[in-house]
Amino acid sequence: MSNSVIVEDVDRAIIVRFNRPEIRSPLSIRVLEQLADIVGKVETREGVELLIFTGIGEVFASGADLREIAEVDAEGSRAFARRGQTLMQMIADLDVFTVAAINGICFGGALDLALACDRRIASRHAVFSHPGANLGIITGWGGTQRLPRLIGESRTLEMFFTAMRVTAEQALGLGLVDEISDDPVESALKPRT
Repeated sequence: MSNSVIVEDVDRAIIVRFNRPEIRSPLSIRVLEQLADIVGKVETREGVELLIFTGIGEVFASGADLREIAEVDAEGSRAFARRGQTLMQMIADLDVFTVAAINGICFGGALDLALACDRRIASRHAVFSHPGANLGIITGWGGTQRLPRLIGESRTLEMFFTAMRVTAEQALGLGLVDEISDDPVESALKPRT
C-alpha cells in the first residue's frame, strides 16, 4: 500500500486516511484501486462493523487527480468514470456501516465518496464543493444522483453550476452532513444509538 492511503484497525472499525494533504489528497487512479481493494476486503472480513474515511490535517480529499484527467481521451474518460462509479457503488452497497469523517476540504470526487457513505460527520472547518464548473468538467462518480437526494435538486444545481463552497454549518443546514464535531473520527467511532 502506498503512503497515499493509511489503513488503521480500531476495535471493530477500519479507518482509511487519505494521506497527501500537501497536494489535497487527490483520488488518483492508484488511490481508487487501493480503495476498491480495501472495500472488497472489508466486505468479507469477519467482525468489522464500521468503515471510516477521513483525511489528515485540514484536508479530507480533493477528488480526482486533475493531472490524470488532463491526459485522458474520450475512451479513457469513460473508463475513469466507470472506475469511480464502481467504487462509490461498492461503498454504498456495503453491509458494513460507512462514515465519512470530513476533517477539512472535501471537493469533487471526494464529495462523491462522502455521499456514498451512510453518514457524514464534518469538522467545524470542513468545506464542500463540486468545483467542476470552474474546470469545465462535471463529476462522473455518482454525485449528480446522490446529492439531490440529500439536499434537493435546486440546491444541487446551484452547487454544480456555481462551484460554490459550502461551510460545515451550511452543509448541516442543507442536510449534506449529519453532524458537526470537533473530532469527526472520534464521533464516528462512538456506538450508534
